[in-house]
Amino acid sequence: MLNGKTAIVTGSTSGIGLAIAGSLAEAGANIVLNGIEPAEQVDPVVQELQEKWGVRVLFDGADMTNPTQIEAMVVGAERAFGSVDIVVNNAGIQYVAPVDEFPIAKWNAIIAINMSSAFHTTRAALPGMKKRGWGRIVNLASAHGLVASPYKSAYVTAKHGVVGLTKTVALEVAEMGITCNAICPGYVRTPLVEKQIPATAEARGISEDEVIRDVMLAAQPTKKFVGTAELGALTVFLCSDAARSLTGAALPVDGGWTAH
Repeated sequence: MLNGKTAIVTGSTSGIGLAIAGSLAEAGANIVLNGIEPAEQVDPVVQELQEKWGVRVLFDGADMTNPTQIEAMVVGAERAFGSVDIVVNNAGIQYVAPVDEFPIAKWNAIIAINMSSAFHTTRAALPGMKKRGWGRIVNLASAHGLVASPYKSAYVTAKHGVVGLTKTVALEVAEMGITCNAICPGYVRTPLVEKQIPATAEARGISEDEVIRDVMLAAQPTKKFVGTAELGALTVFLCSDAARSLTGAALPVDGGWTAH
């Protein structure tokens, strides 16, 4: 389906990002993985994807807080593969605290990684997509890009910003064969969410089991975590020709959370 295409997936050495990278590789796309780990630590993942799906895979450790490194990642991918056809902006971090106790450094980091990096990656990749008349941009927002929760001011702000960026980009490139959409997952049991459980328990003064039952999954009518494979499958669809008229959308994959 995506044979000959190249996809950059930020924050893709674990969790949602890695699942999406695997789904795109299965569909035939070459992959640029990205993360903060040393290259040698990611080598087994690179080799596994290449051997399993018969595509080319590279790793780029670009710092998602550094616009120069982000641009260099896109330029390097274009040089290595001849094009960057798909960008999946997935990189993200989290911190939980009341607004009046929220560390300024944490606010700045979350805004930079969760929101601004999507702008910088998109900005760098769009000229090539426009030249070729084809492109797919998929932003991993969150249900928190549509609704809010207490103690997550930076994360909620960043994800709302990602949804706004998605709509703006979609309108700008609507006649150029390029689509831009946001996926808005509910709670997915990733390493990021695992770290949130004890932090939320401390912030709210409740047990970790109560966080899972009464905070995280309370809002999801299915009472189940969203699977990473579901997000990978949706991303592949959004990158297909079948989704060429689907653009500017914020698509909830949240077990019914935002249907309330």
